[in-house]
Amino acid sequence: MSELPVPVGESVIDSLRPTEGARFLFERDREHDGGSRAEYRVAIYTPDATYSGRAMLADDGSVSVEAAGASDDLLAMLTMLAKLTARSAAKKREDGLPPWPHRVLRWRGPGRGE
Repeated sequence: MSELPVPVGESVIDSLRPTEGARFLFERDREHDGGSRAEYRVAIYTPDATYSGRAMLADDGSVSVEAAGASDDLLAMLTMLAKLTARSAAKKREDGLPPWPHRVLRWRGPGRGE
């Protein structure tokens, strides 16, 4: 897996911080129950702050997410993105693909579901 290029003098966190809207990152830690559930580290990057937490996703579409200090709007978007990822897991498995991606990165802002 290739890494995102980071300009010299800029940290990875700085490169993920948007100038507007919010960027949502899911990084898989481990799978549970024979692959029917996956646990992710999550981060929400905004222009002014970063919120981190955890998410548990199940291939039946159910999710549990937490990100300390994030607003209700940011948590709602994080939950929606987690549900989309969870809902696609069973279909991916049926298609012979890995059900849980290692990393999911999404941006939402003006004109993109803000």
